[in-house]
Amino acid sequence: MKLASLFSGGKDSTYAIHLAQKQGHEITCLLSVFAKSDESHLLHHPNLQWTKLQSRAMKIPQLTINSDSDDTDNELVLLGQLLQKAIDKYQIQGLVHGGIKSNFQKEKFETLCSKFNLILISPLWDSEPKTYMNELIESNYHFIITSVSSGGLDDTWLGKSISKSDIITLKQLSKKFGFNLNFEGGEAETFVINCPLFSNPIIIKESRKEWDGYRGRFEIVDAGLN
Repeated sequence: MKLASLFSGGKDSTYAIHLAQKQGHEITCLLSVFAKSDESHLLHHPNLQWTKLQSRAMKIPQLTINSDSDDTDNELVLLGQLLQKAIDKYQIQGLVHGGIKSNFQKEKFETLCSKFNLILISPLWDSEPKTYMNELIESNYHFIITSVSSGGLDDTWLGKSISKSDIITLKQLSKKFGFNLNFEGGEAETFVINCPLFSNPIIIKESRKEWDGYRGRFEIVDAGLN
């Protein structure tokens, strides 16, 4: 099928594209709603402006729209506008979604897709967290942590490229502090800097960290394709 993909630049939305392609689907475009803030319950927020580099690296065109509200219903209206554009321009038949466990998100996207007579494809759904995280590393996915907002995750994780040994540490921390190892609850957010889908890796030229003692963000100030 011809599919659009919800795209945040993080590990889940990128790997979902990878798996959908392996299933034989054609990803014709990326859809990115730029959230107003990190208070959004539906959308990823940090560093979204740099998804344009990932779009170029994957050679998949991106359709974007800015949200001026964190209200979920408003965000869904904007996503509906992007879906209509994707239908008109690329004749999509379905939508790829990188969700793993959030029934809230999945139900919202399924309802929206039904309005447009589209099929929702969720390749990562119900993945076992440790297996999934290791699979990312084994599949040569290089991603950094761009925000943390959970006990056990301090500012040393910000901007860190995650390795297999880090996953062992994160597994221990997730047990101790009760966060999701795959971060789907928003405990951390990620940004993919290289993977098999990319023609070129992304080079971060300038960045800065913000840390308030509990929450933190790694902001990409300047970046380009190598």
